[in-house]
Amino acid sequence: MLSESSIAFLKRLLDTPGPSGFESAPARLWRDEARAFAEVSNDVAGNSLAVVNPNGAPTIMLAGHIDEIGLIITYIDDDGYCYIAGIGGWDPQVLVGQRIRIMGRNGDVFGVIGKKPIHVIKAEDRKKASQMTHLWIDVGATSRENAEERVSVGDAGVIDSRTIDFPNGRIVSRSIDDRIGAFIVLEGLRRYAEQPGAARVVAVATTQEEIAHHGGGARVSATRIGPQMALVVDVTHATDYPTAEKKEQGDHRIGGGPVLTRGSIISPVVFTLLRDAATRLSIPYTVHAAGGESWTDADAIHVAREGIATGLLSIPNRYMHSPNELVSLEDLDRAAALIAETCRAVTAETDFTAR
Repeated sequence: MLSESSIAFLKRLLDTPGPSGFESAPARLWRDEARAFAEVSNDVAGNSLAVVNPNGAPTIMLAGHIDEIGLIITYIDDDGYCYIAGIGGWDPQVLVGQRIRIMGRNGDVFGVIGKKPIHVIKAEDRKKASQMTHLWIDVGATSRENAEERVSVGDAGVIDSRTIDFPNGRIVSRSIDDRIGAFIVLEGLRRYAEQPGAARVVAVATTQEEIAHHGGGARVSATRIGPQMALVVDVTHATDYPTAEKKEQGDHRIGGGPVLTRGSIISPVVFTLLRDAATRLSIPYTVHAAGGESWTDADAIHVAREGIATGLLSIPNRYMHSPNELVSLEDLDRAAALIAETCRAVTAETDFTAR
């Protein structure tokens, strides 16, 4: 099981704001934790790297993105109200009435999302969904000048919610997607360091995945590292809630173990390595079928350089891209154990070409 110190680190990581392009604060926490057992570095794209068994071969890259969705201030009006755009994919309905934590130049600034009250919305408009352009942030300012003493156009922010413990070994946080991926690859690396195999293993807290139509930090770090194999860790939709359509998304339950993706961009060699390791450790898992893109860092990594044999391991997550994403700590523990065991199974003789 996860140690108390690992869980405490996870909660600090989850609670530290870090939207895409503004990940430096959680990245520093990640690197500080990694220094206890790995060689640590970072790069101009904001990626953080931790290496175990630096003279080993082949090289395995473990990737979990450390960014979260957020907001950015686009305009401040004469009365001091701040208008916003999304960083990453938002359902604007979840923003209405939320408290916001803005990363101001002199520290955190707190505000609230404002919207016209239902009492004064015309009857024909009451059932219409809110748009981002209908919302603003109120930071308690009396004028533009007063607001600009604390916030600026281009400042980023996140919903001001903190990690909470739920019964049955579950946690709730706004940044589970995918701060837990960055956590799991580091926890997996920690366990690999305790009993290393032949491979050189590089864990990476990648950046900008939530906006990464261009490949983001994953493409940069894969090009830099030059691995022969990569394991990507992200979240996927749990389907154990009311109205979930299992015929479309599969049957993935909180506490049911990690989800292994099998599909068009996934290396069949790496999928088999993951599946066999899960069998050896008696770790339960489910399989997600992906006939095209995975919408994770795996999409950029598998075509980097001359091509990288890539696998994808995901954690079932309820209420994705909301202030209250929910996962099981047991699933995180199992995923870290599975990663370490899979890395130990790789040797210089491992053939990553499907023949």
